[in-house]
Amino acid sequence: METLIFKINGLKDETCVRTLANAIQDLPNIGHIEISLEKGEASIEHGRFVSPDDIVQAIADAGFEAAY
Repeated sequence: METLIFKINGLKDETCVRTLANAIQDLPNIGHIEISLEKGEASIEHGRFVSPDDIVQAIADAGFEAAY
């Protein structure tokens, strides 16, 4: 598995963090997720069956902006 750090725009509170985590966990082959509200970033471990662009799309679909 590979771990990437994504910068997330739009995280305001713990509800946002939960919404984001749920959206990412719905993707296939996702391992550990760590979201930092203070830093505005997410560390996401993923396998080869999901691309970074797939993760960015899931984050966008949840109502946030992301870059890696």
